[in-house]
Amino acid sequence: MSLPRFYLNAPLAPGARFSLPSGPARHAARALRLGVDDAITLFNGRGGEYAARIERIHKDEVAVAITGFVDVERESTLRVMLAQGISSGERMDYTLQKAVELGVTAIQPISARRSVVKLTGERADRRTAHWQGVVASACEQCGRNQVPVVAPPLALANWLGHTSFHGLQPVESRSPLGQHTGARLLFLSPLAEARLADLPPPKGPDWLVAGPEGGFEDDEMAALHAARAIPVRLGPRVLRTETAALAALAAMQTLWGDF
Repeated sequence: MSLPRFYLNAPLAPGARFSLPSGPARHAARALRLGVDDAITLFNGRGGEYAARIERIHKDEVAVAITGFVDVERESTLRVMLAQGISSGERMDYTLQKAVELGVTAIQPISARRSVVKLTGERADRRTAHWQGVVASACEQCGRNQVPVVAPPLALANWLGHTSFHGLQPVESRSPLGQHTGARLLFLSPLAEARLADLPPPKGPDWLVAGPEGGFEDDEMAALHAARAIPVRLGPRVLRTETAALAALAAMQTLWGDF
């Protein structure tokens, strides 16, 4: 049975002693009911993981000592970044959680005309922070030590205009994910003729684009085609927004990755 894992956005080093932040501390003491001398694993998303031991528990305070470092990664050999149409409620959380388990390396939420949820300003900032927390929790569960970045939401046209793909000239990016340039651009469409199995294996990173509830409108589809995106289908059935990207990621890992 694997040890409980906790993500801390802080410097970590063998020999360090400190109290866990309130969220991980409550989870350790109340949900997991861990005790003194129990072993845990800590990671900060900067590579590797740290063995630690609980030294003291007092109410919601959990004091730990780091006892060692393990230089281990569980990243996929396949580099896939997900541009996901924003969906409502728990659907988006579910998609991001499972996408992390399936190995995505970065996530760009996409605001489309048919998106049920409209995010701007402080609401967009809060939602992005929430999604980043979902991603970190998914890394705790699945054993990843690299935490994918969730970028602030962008309209599809804006994102396409500030990201470069195979065959396009590089442009200045305003997205935190702009360093991932020169990637192959794939988008899911039930009208496409090609399947993922019909494509050649990737020679570099892939961007996978999945639409929101109701899909993309005609002008958004035209923008994808203008960006030389490759349309692909996932069989004869139309999948829901929270299912489509996950099915595609699983297929890509089976075809070209580490499944």
